[in-house]
Amino acid sequence: MAKQRLVFAFSVIFSTVLTIASGASLVTFVFGDSLTEVGNNNHLQYSLARSDYPWYGIDFSGGQATGRFTNGRTMGDIISEKLGITSPPPYLSLAINDDALLKGVNYASGGAGILNETGLYFIQRLTFDDQINYFKDTKESIRAKIGDVAANKLCNEAMFFVGIGSNDYVNNFLQPFLPDGQQYTHDEFVELLISTLDGQLSKLYQLGARKLILHGLGPLGCIPSQRVKSKTGKCLKQVNKWVKEFNSKAQTLIASLNKRLPSARFLFADTYPAVFDLIARPTAYGFKISNTSCCNVDTSVGGLCLPNSNMCKNRKDYVFWDAFHPSDAANQVLADELFSSVFSGSPAPAPQPH
Repeated sequence: MAKQRLVFAFSVIFSTVLTIASGASLVTFVFGDSLTEVGNNNHLQYSLARSDYPWYGIDFSGGQATGRFTNGRTMGDIISEKLGITSPPPYLSLAINDDALLKGVNYASGGAGILNETGLYFIQRLTFDDQINYFKDTKESIRAKIGDVAANKLCNEAMFFVGIGSNDYVNNFLQPFLPDGQQYTHDEFVELLISTLDGQLSKLYQLGARKLILHGLGPLGCIPSQRVKSKTGKCLKQVNKWVKEFNSKAQTLIASLNKRLPSARFLFADTYPAVFDLIARPTAYGFKISNTSCCNVDTSVGGLCLPNSNMCKNRKDYVFWDAFHPSDAANQVLADELFSSVFSGSPAPAPQPH
């Protein structure tokens, strides 16, 4: 049953993605945080949200750190591979007139949030507002290359992927020493997030986005950095409850935007149930451990895999790579099951060790 629930959830999401992408040139623009970053923070000299050192990238092509917050590929990388396109490069690695801008860009940045104050203690990161402003610059560059009409058409047909909001909890509201957690009740905080997100997605629409996927938040109460706060090591139910409230309101926001914005085809992808099932029943997917990370990090301090950290013996046994991010093996399983359910036309096979 575990596998069937996961397959069904992702089948619905990805089938819809393929439907709204049909006929497009598969130009993709990616916005988000460390779950989708591919190296923007490497170009921020003073950023403390970095993954450009060992052991990150140990299972990536070449075995070197790239700025991805995992031991290998993000799920976005794997999806790009399966679609036959190159994973979009980090925006800060490109020149302002680079032809690569015409094929898609990744603006995601570790530590980023919906709110500009989120992740402030990382010194440097690209907030969601920063990322949107960089997309505005990108469109100006594209317009200079191919003209107004073609630039508008490219943006209207492109896929926009947005995965943002985790840091607004993990590196803001849930931190007792930061003001937002003291200043707002959760009801007030989630309303602030949604109203801010409303303006941000509306701005992307004004800049040409018509086909957009907003990824909901996963069960943050179950990630290692949060479980360590529990005396029993179990998921934090209150955190997960708040996350589900955010997801519900974000889904309502997407429906509202589609009504308000002509030709908008925005979608909300609720991956919470599937990811929760993977964490709750790891053995059903070929994993052994989901309550802690492969890289033995100090979850009470930072939670990243530093060069002096100890790695587990078998990285494929673990759902989590560090205290926050899935392992390459977890991302691979999720992507494989998604594609088998969408393209095979037959029931997915029984879970196999990866």
